[in-house]
Amino acid sequence: MATDDALTPLSDFREKVREQGSELYRDLPWRRTRDPYEIWISEVMLQQTQVSRVDGRWQRWLARFPRVADLAAADAADVLDEWQGLGYNRRALAVHRAAQVVLEAGGEFPRGERELRALPGIGPATAAGIRAFAFDLHGVYLETNVRTVLLHELLPGREDVPDRELAELAEATCPPDGGFADDPADDPRSWYYAMLDYGAYLKRTVANPSRRSRAHAKQSRFEGSRRQKRAALVRALLARREGAGMGELVAAVRAEGIELDDALAAELMSELAAEGFCRASDGLWLP
Repeated sequence: MATDDALTPLSDFREKVREQGSELYRDLPWRRTRDPYEIWISEVMLQQTQVSRVDGRWQRWLARFPRVADLAAADAADVLDEWQGLGYNRRALAVHRAAQVVLEAGGEFPRGERELRALPGIGPATAAGIRAFAFDLHGVYLETNVRTVLLHELLPGREDVPDRELAELAEATCPPDGGFADDPADDPRSWYYAMLDYGAYLKRTVANPSRRSRAHAKQSRFEGSRRQKRAALVRALLARREGAGMGELVAAVRAEGIELDDALAAELMSELAAEGFCRASDGLWLP
């Protein structure tokens, strides 16, 4: 762990974060549940997506797929359809596959970090979030708001800070499973809510400290990108469940004002097919 003399003692840091978390607490809908399925969906939706956009979409998702068994049994095209507007369509397919794996294993969501990370699309941060918020278990929940707090409070002025160092700080400051014996209310669930809310506040009020993290990456331009064109092709497919020819799909994308030549369209459709988004049958593409 870093030993810079400028570091705030960790006990003082924890006290400040808890105070700030209490003052800044956001009563978000996914914080009113301990259901691991519901928390998992919120965690995936919140990746690189604003809270305001997820609030509403999360509830709509659960109305359509209320249990992991409902999601597992759904058609992939329906899952993609419900995901539209949240970005990164691969996440929807990963969530669908993971639900099927959970159901095949008996339908109970795993608690262990290794078992969670074995599920499609679940990385270390998502696994730690599920463990903390659903099961109140200690872990390293290293996402952008948590990085922001650690960098602002414990590593001021440091640049290019590796996640390894931040993970050590997160590990050291997260309470044990279920909270402390003398203060069970100081637990992993409430601790990371405090970190998230204080981090969100800092990003609004100071120069974003998370940019000093080595893991920080500026999002590439979406307009005109392959991502934009792939997403438009997926939308065109979902609007034509009975199938469509390549020319019809390309025309639909161009109708949105997106430039797409025939050669790139063929390349992108091959990519989408290989990833499980669609399939070709009798000269038509089907979602």
